[in-house]
Amino acid sequence: MNFLYSLCLVALGLVASISPSLADETTKDGASDAALRATTLNFYNRPVFIFRAPLAGVSAADRTKRASDRLKAQLATAGTHHVSQKADAQGVLVQIDGGTTFVVTAADVDVLQQETLNEAAERAAAALQVAIAESQESRNLETMAWALGLSLLASAIVAALVWVLARVHAALSRRLITLSEWHSRKLQLGGIELLNRDRAAAVVRGALTGVYRVLVFVLLYEWLSFVLARFPFTRVWGETLNSYLLDLVSLLGGSVVRAIPGLFTAVVIFYLARAFTGMLDRFFVRIQQGEHTLAWLDADVAVPTRRISKAVVWLFALAMAYPYLPGSETEAFKGLSVLVGLMISLGASNLVGQAASGLILTYGRVFRKGEYVRIADQEGTVTEVGMFATRIRTGLGEELTISNTTILGSTTKNYSRAVKGEGYVLDTTLTIGYDTPWRQVHAMLVEAALRTEGVLADPKPQVFQTALSDWYPVYRLVCQAVPAEPRPRALLLSALHANIQDVFNTYGVQIMSPQYITDPLDAKLVSPDRWFTAPAQPGDTL
Repeated sequence: MNFLYSLCLVALGLVASISPSLADETTKDGASDAALRATTLNFYNRPVFIFRAPLAGVSAADRTKRASDRLKAQLATAGTHHVSQKADAQGVLVQIDGGTTFVVTAADVDVLQQETLNEAAERAAAALQVAIAESQESRNLETMAWALGLSLLASAIVAALVWVLARVHAALSRRLITLSEWHSRKLQLGGIELLNRDRAAAVVRGALTGVYRVLVFVLLYEWLSFVLARFPFTRVWGETLNSYLLDLVSLLGGSVVRAIPGLFTAVVIFYLARAFTGMLDRFFVRIQQGEHTLAWLDADVAVPTRRISKAVVWLFALAMAYPYLPGSETEAFKGLSVLVGLMISLGASNLVGQAASGLILTYGRVFRKGEYVRIADQEGTVTEVGMFATRIRTGLGEELTISNTTILGSTTKNYSRAVKGEGYVLDTTLTIGYDTPWRQVHAMLVEAALRTEGVLADPKPQVFQTALSDWYPVYRLVCQAVPAEPRPRALLLSALHANIQDVFNTYGVQIMSPQYITDPLDAKLVSPDRWFTAPAQPGDTL
């Protein structure tokens, strides 16, 4: 009932919006000139004629008021109240029982209607005759009783039809929901339902409810139009309602028919774009799988190149199909396009910069997925190189997301690029005093590296003396680790440092880095018999 009541309120509001004013017998026509506003002569709620120009110094508004007063005075007298026309030097006189009611002048003719003066006068006389007939009809008790009876009968029929529709809607809902659930259970693949039963039932219920509400709205709309047309004072509303709905349906139907060729062209364009992107998918899949090789395109950049190519194809298709889309020539569509473009231009500057950085990283081969890199103060294995950000996984089990603009603005170290085969570089730096032979230091560092599980013997670890400082040389150990090992780089580096301490303690060499000034009184060594002092346990290793 609340739904029906709401529909009635909507229909009444529509009537009020498209009907003439009830309070005033003269209404302003907003399309006329501001200085000489046209006004409409209404009688018995029906527009009779629009005065658009002054006559003999009398404004259009005053002409309307005087015509309204004369009309009331003429109808107050006895007579047949027959409307006639008579040519005059000023125009055409519209008369009732031979008495002039108002004058139709050449300046009052609507040029947009492309009608003559006589045609405008005939239309005004016909409208006035209908209004007079309706005023007489409203005073006929038999006619009003018959109109009331027809309205009650129509109301009873509409109420019955609404009740039937509600029953049919409920029955169809139960039946179709049961069928949709039954078919959902049947649509299975490997024991998995392909269609969610609750979602299918919700879609069916929503579709039936939408059809039911549309039918109820049409019934109530036609009922209101019929009832209003039965009574003289509201007949113009009923006629307006009915013509409005018919005009709307005709307009929509004509628009759909006119849009079919353009819509067909747009569908063909999108279909061709879809077929072309399918060809691109198959081509780049072959590139990614190594079936085809190109000098400028390898498997690492096949995926982002495919995405960019498909985006370009769809953008081109949208630009080609845009003029053929229904409503693309309307001002609303153009305004929406301008608004979307403005929003993108204002909010996408940073986005475009990120995307451009992603393209530079991808096609510049700065790093690839699976390589071990150091970006600024963060290092880890590259897990994804995206258009806007890059993800790396550290040795501590963290996943870091770094914007591509940040990567381009900082120094990137790639530990996996300049290695033999697969793997990544593992390096560390320490300082030993000048009193220790450098050959012994080299040998001990290589031995510590080879003791570390996961460090490759081929290529052999190397030691470089990177500086001769005031108190000690600076040694740098560089070796290669295996990426397939379960231990990440952070654990391998920790194990390498532990093995360096063990080897140096074994050979009695003190590690005084990084600040070495003078020899201590007692050697700072950890003898092997103290390596497993509590709480350490024998066999503890990294």
